[in-house]
Amino acid sequence: MADKTKKILFQDNFSKFPIGEFPYDPDHSATGEYHFVTEPGYAGDWVNQVCNYTYNGSGPSWIITEHNGTHYMEQMRIEKNKPHRTFPTLQTGSCLWFDYTVSVKLKRLSTKGCAGLAFCMQNSLNTLAFILEDQRAKLVYRHKEHVSTLCEAAFLHNCDTLYALSVSVKGEIVTCSIDGRQLLHTQTPLATLGGKIGITADCPTQFTDVLVETESETYQTILTRHAEKEKQKTDLQTHYPSMKLWKKIDLKNFGTSRQIRFGHLTGTKEWYIVLAQAQKRVHRDAYAHISCLTAIDLDGNILWQKGEPSSQSAVLGKISADMPFQVYDINHDGKDEVIWGCNFEIQILDGATGEIIKSAKTPLSDDEDCTLIGIPYQTYAFDRINPDGIRIANFSGNAHPSDILIKDRYCRVYALNSDLEVMWKYKSQKNTGHFPLALDINGDGFDELLCGYTLLDHLGKPIWTLPIEIDHTDEIVAGKWIEGSDKGYFACVSGTQGFFLADFQGNIVMHDYIGHAQRVSVGNYCSDMPGFQIIVSNFWGHQGILYLYDAKGNPIWEMENETNGNILAPVNWKGDGSDLILLNADRTRGGLIDGNGNQAVAFPDDGHPTMCCEAIDLCGDARDELVVWDYHNMYIYTQSDGVLENCYQPVKYPIYNASNYRGEYSFPDKSYVTFQENPYHFL
Repeated sequence: MADKTKKILFQDNFSKFPIGEFPYDPDHSATGEYHFVTEPGYAGDWVNQVCNYTYNGSGPSWIITEHNGTHYMEQMRIEKNKPHRTFPTLQTGSCLWFDYTVSVKLKRLSTKGCAGLAFCMQNSLNTLAFILEDQRAKLVYRHKEHVSTLCEAAFLHNCDTLYALSVSVKGEIVTCSIDGRQLLHTQTPLATLGGKIGITADCPTQFTDVLVETESETYQTILTRHAEKEKQKTDLQTHYPSMKLWKKIDLKNFGTSRQIRFGHLTGTKEWYIVLAQAQKRVHRDAYAHISCLTAIDLDGNILWQKGEPSSQSAVLGKISADMPFQVYDINHDGKDEVIWGCNFEIQILDGATGEIIKSAKTPLSDDEDCTLIGIPYQTYAFDRINPDGIRIANFSGNAHPSDILIKDRYCRVYALNSDLEVMWKYKSQKNTGHFPLALDINGDGFDELLCGYTLLDHLGKPIWTLPIEIDHTDEIVAGKWIEGSDKGYFACVSGTQGFFLADFQGNIVMHDYIGHAQRVSVGNYCSDMPGFQIIVSNFWGHQGILYLYDAKGNPIWEMENETNGNILAPVNWKGDGSDLILLNADRTRGGLIDGNGNQAVAFPDDGHPTMCCEAIDLCGDARDELVVWDYHNMYIYTQSDGVLENCYQPVKYPIYNASNYRGEYSFPDKSYVTFQENPYHFL
């Protein structure tokens, strides 16, 4: 029962929840890596930031059960530490909460793991937790991949008893009790951070009667903090132009997910958009193929279409992988062509008409299946390669890039020239990752290729490999971002291997295990700091946590907006040399944030789609527009202050190498991505 001398911050006995499942993704898919998705169903004030692809087919993590008129929130997972160290947690509250008492009643349906209360939670991977484990009561600190025990005491418990756990936080003092009996009492500066609360268990456990109370004076201070934070956000937003709706496009029956490309298909300054619908083959996203390709102008008029569109766009668009198509002037005739993989062919299409200019069969899969990495059922499904992605590169040393890199899912890459002839093939002994990075490291006019963890020369021969053997690289950024240094670095996010920086000679110079690292970008996010800043997010395990680092990889801050689909693209919004960070298109928790993690520009409350977003300069004043869309509609926003003349124009990742696995960057000029280093010089 609540103490009437205190103020209630939060209370829930789960009586408002219908008996059934807490909302979850039944596919346990990677869609949320770069799509903003919310699952239908009642979640109350709780958020579940824990997901895992190993959960596929196993149902929800949390269900609502009832016994003798009492509702319980029941955690059902028993998987632990594969592929990530994961603690299923439902969280609620605010990072501005402090000096409170949180209590819960729990019943352990299994004692083969831990169960208890999370508190002073900055995010789901940065929290204190009072747990029962191994017949002991423990106060632990969870941060990234590390768990440390601050204090513990023996406490015999069983699977038949309902226990009342309570944690009191006052300044640095933490007191933990069970059934009114104090078990732990300690002092830690971590408690002064305050934060959200959560229920957490890695084995079947029932929870009910969650209560968070605080003193009246503290309650008023928390309200004041929230008001001040809201005012700071409002004041910050006055320094930036707001979003103005520029275009609204009906995608009819050719809509898709984040499988679009932009280009100048007619050789004029006019922009066109190419959208790909795709079908899955054999196993999930392992062999997706493009079923329809549609080119439209910015008013939604169809320029041409290949294949047959489907009204089942929500099915054909739901691909959590790259599709093999790019828009690029590969023959250097002044207008963009469309290069795509279709029915086991690579085709170069006339951008204006969609007519085939050149085509060639994809290579035969001529390797023993048992030697291939990452194929379902240890059998390559087709006789010919089903392209997983396409990159434009310059392995031939031409005046402009004219080579095409294709790959299968995780093992083989093929370099094709502009006549679609295979120049070389590389079969990796390590996972290739999703989108190998081609760049000229030594300034000789030929691209090298960072293929997963291995650097190849322009002939496809290995130069060096990083000392990492497991998982794969999701995204890579390369650049010279340390102020006063002409040395280049790779910033890589590589799943369970976290986030690391490596130099061009194959040395890892910084490594941070943050769970499953997923996205990365580099920009001028903190104008008052030297060099550039690097922002990273994670996904599998405890998803959606953002980490900002300085140019050398030193942590600056971490935060969690309790959403997925955070794109992290650098956005030139003001045109003054600073960059904002695009999260997602959610009105309250997405938008553009600054280098302090504050929302600088919000999306309007106009019913816009929120599933996908992208930043690209479409109006021609060098500042970025924001494109948001779902399967049915697309909105394009520009700045409310109109077109500006002579504003800052940063160098960004070339649009002709679009990818869902593309690390982004924003630099003042090309010198930051122009290199003269010897990759063979091993330090």
